[in-house]
Amino acid sequence: MRETGLVHDYLTQRGGAERVVLALSRMLPDAPIHTSLYDPKGTYPEFAERDVRSSPLNRVRPLRSHHRLALPVLAPVFSAMHIDAEVTVCSSSGWAHGAQTSGSKVVYCHAPARWLYQMEAYSAESSLITRSALAVLRRPLLRWDRRAAGTADAYVVNSSRTRNMVRDAYGIESEIIHPPSEFLAEGATVPMDGIEPGFFLCVARLLPYKNLESLLAAFEQMPAERLVIVGSGPDRARLLSLAPPNVTFLHDISDGQLRWVYSVAEALFAIGLEDFGLTPIEAASFGVPTIARAFGGYLDTVIEGVNGRFLSGLEPADIQTAVDELRRDRLDPVTVRRTTERFSQAEFTRRMSGVIERVRRSH
Repeated sequence: MRETGLVHDYLTQRGGAERVVLALSRMLPDAPIHTSLYDPKGTYPEFAERDVRSSPLNRVRPLRSHHRLALPVLAPVFSAMHIDAEVTVCSSSGWAHGAQTSGSKVVYCHAPARWLYQMEAYSAESSLITRSALAVLRRPLLRWDRRAAGTADAYVVNSSRTRNMVRDAYGIESEIIHPPSEFLAEGATVPMDGIEPGFFLCVARLLPYKNLESLLAAFEQMPAERLVIVGSGPDRARLLSLAPPNVTFLHDISDGQLRWVYSVAEALFAIGLEDFGLTPIEAASFGVPTIARAFGGYLDTVIEGVNGRFLSGLEPADIQTAVDELRRDRLDPVTVRRTTERFSQAEFTRRMSGVIERVRRSH
């Protein structure tokens, strides 16, 4: 039996949850990463250096780029997954916590299953096939999900909002351990041709719940300002059709290019429905402040007047007002950077190691 194992829903994209898996893998370098689907080209290249073990479902190649189509079969896939380790850490947004384990189980929850508990937002970004499957399967999936949550020896969450959602969904009291943001702390920056510094920035998957349409409408009324949106996703074609000339879309850029984009931005916009959201911390590591929606995880990461400013609404006038107020604030970049200290890899490792050791001793 191994000392530790890791489980994650699917490694098919680049996002905050996948960065957390990398952070867990750095602190548990000998732990294999078990997952349902693995697309090396779709996720972070660092996973190629790890022992990633995908389920038999990974043989169905189209699912690697369209993981939502696998929704009807993911519960049985994880129920059949058995991890032989003293302690297994499950990085879960609704599936990984269903894996079977020989020893103790620690769940790091990014959010309870969005397709079960935030159906309106999830349905807006899903295909007709996925929505139809969910209509049929929702009730048995709810039962499966709640049973899976009950198998954890410890439940850890990424934010205050997620802690409240876990309490409401499962009746479980959880511990908040914020995800680390370390990928920007070192490494080269790679300038991008054709983009002048001093723009506003948004780094997000192109999905309806990210509210990017509100930014496009606002910048259409602010032609003297520039916005750069970094991300890819199923809403890309629609958003491109709505974008005014002063908005630039970037996707599939390297970490070096992303470091440069952050480093030369005037401020970041973070306005999605995020249960945590790493981007304000990433921006702050460069001394760049955030204009954020006063919602969800942003309430844990943005301190008004210190490293950013909250929006009063999502109308163009609200966004313009926030830009004006942020410029009047003239936030000190050194102070902005200091707000990232509680989100370091060292702090994450210290607290997660404490949870793992506590569960190991009690089993």
